[in-house]
Amino acid sequence: MKTILYVIAFTVLLFSCSTSSTQETPQNPDSGEVENTSTEWSIPVEEVLDGGPGRDGIPALENPVMITADEVVILDDVLVLGYKNGNDIRAYQHTILDWHEIVNDDIGDVSLAVTYCPLTGTGIGWNRVVDGQKTTFGVSGLLYQTNLVPFDRATKSNWSQLLNESVNGSLSGRKAELIPLVETDWKTWKTMFPDTKIMSLNTGFSRTYGVYPYVDYRTNDSFFLFPTPKDSRLPFKERVHAIVDDTDAKVYRFSDFNTSNIIVDSFKGKTYLIVGSAQFIASFELEDNQGSTQFTYVFDENSQAVFQDSQGTEYNVFGESISGSGQLKASSSFMGYWFSIPAFYETEIYGG
Repeated sequence: MKTILYVIAFTVLLFSCSTSSTQETPQNPDSGEVENTSTEWSIPVEEVLDGGPGRDGIPALENPVMITADEVVILDDVLVLGYKNGNDIRAYQHTILDWHEIVNDDIGDVSLAVTYCPLTGTGIGWNRVVDGQKTTFGVSGLLYQTNLVPFDRATKSNWSQLLNESVNGSLSGRKAELIPLVETDWKTWKTMFPDTKIMSLNTGFSRTYGVYPYVDYRTNDSFFLFPTPKDSRLPFKERVHAIVDDTDAKVYRFSDFNTSNIIVDSFKGKTYLIVGSAQFIASFELEDNQGSTQFTYVFDENSQAVFQDSQGTEYNVFGESISGSGQLKASSSFMGYWFSIPAFYETEIYGG
């Protein structure tokens, strides 16, 4: 009976994801753009699967309406992907991303694509300026190892979200420039940044935002919609923080921060600072002259500061000095379900 319910729910999801609001036309590629007809893929093409809705069947958003924290009704435990550009601070909630997967947003001088795959739980920020040309990203409807395959509207090249790379088309092999995002719950995010804005439910599309579209997928380790390799070292759907370097990754668990909120660790010859709690994990690549610096966790409900160094400099969750006089280097990292990381990378587990 449960299997039948999964099939029914997924069928309804595919239908709803390809049906737009009657009040607004979905965003489509410009009529002058030429379809990408390349058959060459840098990944095994037999493992690229059709997810069902087709290209733009799941409609990406562009420059969504943003409202203040006081204007939104949202539960404190809803996960958001947070971004900061100076004083412009924005949150993109999973309850909307579950239905749209990509948000193309312009924040000052930054052209950001928030890419989120609900099937792998991965939220990653990309710069939308590629080879000097600004583009937007859409949902191709294809999946590779259960993971989102975006396409850019400028060239119709297909990209792998988890590889951060174009895998088909004229841009094949081109790496995406990462833009740091922080994933945490809404309560923690608005504590860190009270002046944040957040996406409005007024997206122009009719969706049941707040109703999770994949039944119990995110908590059921035996429920998968598509075949993918599975590494049993950790529970498949456990949310972990992955630092990636070329073809390798190292993951950190929330339980790693039960006794200390600060970890200084080495990975592939580089030194990283990983800061975490039960609500978030963030990591930074330390410079050679920072390797001996002592860091202390200081976050509480009354301050934007999350940690400080031995000189007393306080930093927010993005590694920005609260005084504005310094910036730690963001790592190449993201949050995601455990199973998705070793499906793409040779993966080491911290402490394992």
